Formats: sequence, C-alpha cells, structure tokens
Amino acid sequence: MEIRLTPEEQTFRAQVRDWLHNNLPTEERPTDWRGWREFDLAWQKTQYDGGWAGIAWPKEYGGRGLTLLEQVIWFEECARVKAPHRGVTSVGINHGGPTLITRGTEEQKQFHLPKILRGDVVWCQGFSEPNAGSDLAGLTTRAEIDGDHLVVNGSKIWTSYAHMADYQELLVRTDPNAPKHKGITWVICHMDYPGIEVRPIMTMVDPEDFHFCQVFYNDVRIPIANVVGEINDGWNVANATLGFERGTGFISDQVYFAQLVEDMIEMVRDPARQAYRTADETADILGRLAVSRSEMAAIRAMTYATVSRAAKGVPGLEGSMIRLYFSEAQQKALRLAMDILGPVGLERGNMHSWTRHYLRAFASTIAAGSSDVQRNIIGERILGLPKGPKAA
Repeated sequence: MEIRLTPEEQTFRAQVRDWLHNNLPTEERPTDWRGWREFDLAWQKTQYDGGWAGIAWPKEYGGRGLTLLEQVIWFEECARVKAPHRGVTSVGINHGGPTLITRGTEEQKQFHLPKILRGDVVWCQGFSEPNAGSDLAGLTTRAEIDGDHLVVNGSKIWTSYAHMADYQELLVRTDPNAPKHKGITWVICHMDYPGIEVRPIMTMVDPEDFHFCQVFYNDVRIPIANVVGEINDGWNVANATLGFERGTGFISDQVYFAQLVEDMIEMVRDPARQAYRTADETADILGRLAVSRSEMAAIRAMTYATVSRAAKGVPGLEGSMIRLYFSEAQQKALRLAMDILGPVGLERGNMHSWTRHYLRAFASTIAAGSSDVQRNIIGERILGLPKGPKAA
C-alpha cells in the first residue's frame, strides 16, 4: 500500500509542525490526578485556541471540518515530537464527542461538543460492569422511567477518569423484559448528580495512578432529555461508540507506538547500550525490532484504509481487526522494550516511561472488548462464520 499526500496535505503537515514547535508543553504531565486533569485540559485549550482541536469535527461545533486523513497527519506529527496524548480528554474527544455528532440531538451537540473541544470538561465511560464486561449486553444497571427522568441504580467498573470527570457516557437497562440487546439506553450522565459514588481503583503502575474507578448509582435521577438516540435503542448507539473506540479512536495510540519502536531502535544502536549485551543478544533484539517495525507499518496501512472508509460514514466492523492486531502488537513491543531497558526498567522510584506503558498494556487486550471478543466479532460479523461464545 502506497500512501501519497496531496500538495495541500503536505502544506498542512508543515503547518502542524510549525505550530507544535512553538506551542508544545515543555513541562512533564503531573502524576497526581488533580494536576493531571489541569495539565490535560490546559493542553486541550491551547490546541483549541490555536485552531487545532477537532480537526475533523464539523465547524458548527467548534471543529475545523477537515478530513480524517488530516487528523491522522496531526497525530503523526504529535507523536514525532512526543506531544501529550491519551489523557483525561480522550473519552470525550475520541468517542463520546463523535457519538454525539452522529447520534445526538442538535441541543446535545450545541451544548456538549464545544465544551469538549475547548477543554472545559472531562468525560468518562460507564459501560462495563462487574458481571458484564466482555458480554456488555449482559449489563444490569437499571433505569426506571419516572416522569421526565430516568432513575438509575447499579454500578459500573473500570471507569477511566471517573473521579475527575464532569460527564459520563452511560449505558443502562431500561426494559428488563426485552431481549438483552434491545432494552438498553445510552444516556449522558452528569457526574455531580446526587446518588453517585466514585471509588478509585489502585493499579500496579503507580500508587497514585487511579486511572480506573468503580461507580455506584443510588436512585440517580437523569433527565430523559439526556438520552442519546432513543430509549431502548442504546445498543445501536453503543455500537457506534465502540466503532470509534476500537477503530479511529486508537489512531493516536497507533502512531505513538510506531514512534516508540523507532525510539527503541535508536537506543539499541547506541554504542553505550551495546556494551551491556553480547553481539548475539543485540542481533536478537534488532531482529525482534524489525518484526515490531513491520507490524506497526501494517497497522498504519490498515488504519489508513479504515480512515478512507470512515470518511464515508461511521467506522465499520474492521475497527475490531485493527484493535485486535494493534493491542497484541503493542504488548509484544513493550515486552521488547523491557528487554532493552534491562534491570533499570524495574526501578520503581525512577520509573521509565516505557515501563509505565508496559504495565498499563496488560489491559490493552481486555479494554474495549477482549481479544476473544474481537475474534468473535471478526469471525461472525465480517467472515460470516457460525456463532461462537457471546460477544459484545
């Protein structure tokens, strides 16, 4: 697959490089969650003020109305200079906002989309539950209609950024008697509503890295006006969300990890590093790096093909193919990064950024649908094979 940019796209790339050169944050992202939120929202606002937020979003909602390919160029240039990415704004930017663009009412779009792009708010995702993760349609968090409100009871888990979020994309069961894929509703939940309790979950990455949370709902009243799509049609809306999350929502990660492989190659070539290994060990690592580089190139080609299709509408099921291949290639590359770092990569007090990525990557073949779920989707919905275990 040969990718050629038009002269206009090449000019756009040069403009991106120039702006990033002059506006890239010089300080590191804080590790405490309050500082993390403040840092990420400030960076999002800087992009918005400079005219670089929501490159492919419609102009009427604060975006630039450009193409998805130009969005990819932005990600590529951000990765090249190691700009902050995948922070607390990711849920709103990568799938919450795009879902509202395709399925939300005009009032919902006008109210929420500019706030997301300006860096005014943080969104989180309330999909998975303690007993409904990979089998997402098995969710049991209930929402009963009471006048012009939904009254929600239940809990969600693995809710990234819930403790610092303002809004949540929430899936609830509004018809317990309907088939499991039918009685679900997608609703916007303000995290300040009475009856919401958030409990951060400590991860192995860092004692202060409360990336995940469990959220409890006790008679939480949400206006029916917050429903996206129709009541009991949330499964269709959720599949749009998952299409973004599994497909174009991970473009920035793919670009950043391709750059990570290049950084690993440079480190291995460093004569000072080679002194710690035998010639055979260095040759083995270089061979594995060649495989990782080829895998990242394959993912890039798949992504460009998906972007081409997505330009014609909502991303299709091929997002599951990219998600599966990338998550496993990512884990493989990070295991190699640990071999390159050696014992220094295990120093807790001065943890290398690659080590943080490595520890977080254990979740990559589970989050947004486990690898087995992605294989089921590919087999059943793309290849037309007989149904296997139930998939989200």
